[in-house]
Amino acid sequence: MAMVTQPYALAREEGQQVWFMGVPTRVLATAEQTGGAFGLIEHVIPAGDESPWHVHRAEDESFYVVEGQMTFLCGEQRVQAGPGTFVYGPREIAHGFRVEGTEPATMLLQFTPGGFEHFVIEMSEPTP
Repeated sequence: MAMVTQPYALAREEGQQVWFMGVPTRVLATAEQTGGAFGLIEHVIPAGDESPWHVHRAEDESFYVVEGQMTFLCGEQRVQAGPGTFVYGPREIAHGFRVEGTEPATMLLQFTPGGFEHFVIEMSEPTP
């Protein structure tokens, strides 16, 4: 059976909000909402925080820095990233990131195809 999607919109404070690995996270789109095309989440990451070095086997991960300064490692490439920077991390390539400076960073993470956002939700705690 084909998945039927409908247009929708979220205001700035709408969407499911959770704490993923101690980071405030907002779910903006799920695979179910996009016909499986992608999942999209927003993280607000404290200064100095970093992700573990990891690899996705089933999805590509894209990052868009909204606010703050970050460093991304994707394979052998190191990217210094400020607001407006886009980084694409293909599946099967190890990657990670770190928030630089003294201010938090806000970034959007897109998973293609969708589905990995459910791992984020399942591994999260409810927002206090």
